[in-house]
Amino acid sequence: MAFDKKLLEVLACPVCKGKLVMSDDNSRLICRFDRLAFDIKDGIAVLIESKAHTMSLEEVDATR
Repeated sequence: MAFDKKLLEVLACPVCKGKLVMSDDNSRLICRFDRLAFDIKDGIAVLIESKAHTMSLEEVDATR
């Protein structure tokens, strides 16, 4: 099952409540402000801060 990209209009970062963007490979949702990447498992975004991956500034810049 694929993640429905329409959900990006209503989903927000659970930490800062900011906008999330899809990674280039469609496997994660990224919060650029907090530099967090949330995995998408079986078409469902795992928006749990403790399960998020911290990104470097270079990785965040590459998502633009």
